Amino acid sequence: MIENVKVAVVGVGNNTSALVQGIALCRKTGSLVGIRRPEMAGLGVGDIDFVAAFALSDAKVGKDLHEAIFVPPNNFPRLDVELPPSGVAVRRGLVDSTEIERVAHEIKGAEVLLYSAPSGRPETARAYAEAALLAGVAFVNTTSDAVAREPLWLKRFEDAGLPLLGDDLASQFGTSVVHHALLRLLEERGLTLVSSYQVNLGGTEDFRNLVESSNTKKQSKLNAVGSDKVQMAPLGYLPHLQSQKIAHLNIEAQGWGETAVSLDVRLKVHDPSGAAGVNIDLIRMAATALRSGLGGYLAEAASFLKSPPGTAI
Repeated sequence: MIENVKVAVVGVGNNTSALVQGIALCRKTGSLVGIRRPEMAGLGVGDIDFVAAFALSDAKVGKDLHEAIFVPPNNFPRLDVELPPSGVAVRRGLVDSTEIERVAHEIKGAEVLLYSAPSGRPETARAYAEAALLAGVAFVNTTSDAVAREPLWLKRFEDAGLPLLGDDLASQFGTSVVHHALLRLLEERGLTLVSSYQVNLGGTEDFRNLVESSNTKKQSKLNAVGSDKVQMAPLGYLPHLQSQKIAHLNIEAQGWGETAVSLDVRLKVHDPSGAAGVNIDLIRMAATALRSGLGGYLAEAASFLKSPPGTAI
């Protein structure tokens, strides 16, 4: 029998709430709705155990993980599943690099460290990557902060025989995935792209943070769509949207005889669900690689990420 994957998570926000609740729902009902890969290398969706969690919010630190995921400003809805105490108390996250050894000690025994904190804090992301190296743990970077794209970090994980997957999630069915698919379809059908833009509005804390510090996210989104003719409007934080994201896409092109083609798309999703639907696969992928002794980046992770190694920082 294959052992469950032991996961430590950094960030007890909406994405973690969606992941924790979704795993519990799958265990309870066996539902495969919204699941891309029911099994990966013998690991099912429910074969994940959280063994440590880190946050900076005083309201979350010290609480059981299953309680902390519902503490405001988290606003992902409660799914129809009971969550008894997990036995995992949320620990205080890194404040500065002097605490790397403390965190490394606290994640000893985990197999995967899922870095799911807000984007825009590159030094913090790398500090947790350092802790993962010290602890002998695979590292999954879900943020747009560059870790796996940095050759030095990638080599260090390769040399240590530890998987490093990142950077930045390509949401299960998000704006970047849809935009990229439409642009490729345009190319496949022989149309010429004239211009395109993307607008994203959301109500989570991650959106609020990215409005204040959007540089790395903008580049990551451009990496994902793969065209220099796409413009990214500044992200918009609208609290009343809560965990929902609304995106608007426009594509202007020309067909045969230079005739105009115009396409407008509106997409509405629960942003944390899109992240959880990808994280569940990245966790199992990283754990399988770790158990097989494979270090560094895994090429099969590319479709799950906006900015894998080789893309711009």
